[in-house]
Amino acid sequence: MAESDKVFAGSIPKFYDTLMVPLIFEAYAADLAELVAASSPGSVLETAAGSGVVTRALAPKLSADARYVVTDLNQPMLDYAATRQGSDSRIEWRQADALDLPFEDASFDVVCCQFGAMFFPDRVAGYAEARRVLRPGGRFVFNVWDRIEENAFADDVTNAVAAVFPHDPPRFLARTPHGYHDVALIREELSRAGFTDIEIETHEKVSRASSARDVATAYCQGTPLRNEIEARDASLLQLATDRATEAIASRRGEGPVAGKIQAHVIVAAG
Repeated sequence: MAESDKVFAGSIPKFYDTLMVPLIFEAYAADLAELVAASSPGSVLETAAGSGVVTRALAPKLSADARYVVTDLNQPMLDYAATRQGSDSRIEWRQADALDLPFEDASFDVVCCQFGAMFFPDRVAGYAEARRVLRPGGRFVFNVWDRIEENAFADDVTNAVAAVFPHDPPRFLARTPHGYHDVALIREELSRAGFTDIEIETHEKVSRASSARDVATAYCQGTPLRNEIEARDASLLQLATDRATEAIASRRGEGPVAGKIQAHVIVAAG
């Protein structure tokens, strides 16, 4: 993973939340919130919370006396998430590294993480940290994207932007968000971290947007793909967005548009 893959700053958090979240994250966040809330946990830790889409879905489902600690490595994303949540005395916002959690052993009933494990520099260490802070019987609930070819818009955008930079194509989407899809590897790394009860399901959904332009803007300007484009030539950001728009429109229409998305949902315990 490139260092720029972890940078969610500047205008990225706003574009991410207003465009990316409804495009691909909200439906999976609702499912994750249901899974977490199913056991009526008294304490929940969320890692890699991003702009807070799971937080907004999960908080209303927790009991009035629940403790909910929401963390992210990127302070700008966490700050943005807090502004979107509204006042809630149960929620503690805290900048934290999922690989080095600042919490005591056996502190939480559930640890959850939506589409964050792909960004861990050492996933086994991150999983071991989640297990360390879980109480006996606790659950680690998370999801990761399937391969990019199973996620239509991400694939369209990656191919379109590659044509703008044929000698050095930006590969953020394929490399990181969609780079950790091997179910056998996920299971093996969780086992190495100490988990003994591992359930993995693959869920297909449909991604929808009002226009091809919204999809292209979301990916090109609301994710670290923007960092890769600007590192090559900042003046070509709009051209890359235009080319991605054209590619999506040619395959799926000008809008409203729809495309397949697919992810693995994992519950680990033991």
